[in-house]
Amino acid sequence: MPRTTALSRTCAALVAVLAATVPASLAVAAPSPTPAPAAGNSVARWAVQPSSPDGPTGRNYFIYDLTPGSTLTDHLGVTNLSDRPLTFDVYGTDAHTTTDGAFALLPADQAAVDVGSWMRLEQRRWTVPPGKRADIPFRLTVPRNASPGDHAGGMIASLWQAGTTADGQRVRMDQRLAARVYLRVTGDVRPAVAVESVRVAYDNPVNPLGGGDLTVSYLLRNTGNVRVGGTGSVIVDGPFGWELARTAPVDLPELLPGATFAVTERITGVPPTLRLSATVDLAPTTTDTALPPVLRTAGVWAPPWLLIALLATAVGWFGVRRWRRRSATRPATTTTASASASRSPTAAEPTAAEPRGGDPRGAEPLSGTS
Repeated sequence: MPRTTALSRTCAALVAVLAATVPASLAVAAPSPTPAPAAGNSVARWAVQPSSPDGPTGRNYFIYDLTPGSTLTDHLGVTNLSDRPLTFDVYGTDAHTTTDGAFALLPADQAAVDVGSWMRLEQRRWTVPPGKRADIPFRLTVPRNASPGDHAGGMIASLWQAGTTADGQRVRMDQRLAARVYLRVTGDVRPAVAVESVRVAYDNPVNPLGGGDLTVSYLLRNTGNVRVGGTGSVIVDGPFGWELARTAPVDLPELLPGATFAVTERITGVPPTLRLSATVDLAPTTTDTALPPVLRTAGVWAPPWLLIALLATAVGWFGVRRWRRRSATRPATTTTASASASRSPTAAEPTAAEPRGGDPRGAEPLSGTS
């Protein structure tokens, strides 16, 4: 059965974003140094990655498992790939999941309140010579009252540069590259995800044999305290559990605690079977293990209008024919009954079994004797 899945295309794009360094205000560093592009007419290029006092360690991200109250020191490697010295603002910030499932960092004018505020540097501004790398130390201190579970953020290297817009205006741009920070605070870990607001819409076709389009929209919410991912699919059933369609499982984006993600599935060629049920089948996972499946069902009426119209026409035609037949036979029956009544003897007329003047009881007449 042909069908298209909008979620498949969306998630594929999100995976590409999450796996690579992108040159934007919410950029996140990849495992190997990836240069930032030039801004306007500038030739400034640089890269960031997790590092150590002796250089890069090959880590993909900063990943920690710490207890409340603990402290550690780590390093962010910032490499100047341009031909002139560059001065960066280096600082930590918080992360969040966007509505389309992307990993993103807070804008520069918004203060961090979570793991980003727990990372401190000796100084904010760092100048790196051309072709050199600076391994910048920072200290991460977990508050004693930190909530258990996952906390996500990023270490940012920001460069202010002058640029030119399409209409020739000079602007000052803040370009940022960052390395992700994933911190799990030990304690009561509660992975959970919910499927909310399931909505089903059906484009009922005129020809029921051709099938129509079924659109299923729902909202995923991370209701636990650790990041979750997984796969999701939609199953479409008709009456009595008759399976009509099933989408292929697709990878869902990583959801940070409290994050939501809207999903829309479009399935084509679904026949109208009076009632359609769409079941969201979610198989969530964490970084450690798989979670129990989450199912949520909603339905929509899908009457086959053409078949109903044909059936109603047929029933009406047979009903009219029966009424006409009954109307045509009713006068003949009445006439026959009337004729029968006119031939019935009355009480005043003697019957053949009752001799005139005889004993009403039917006794034989008396014979005379001499």
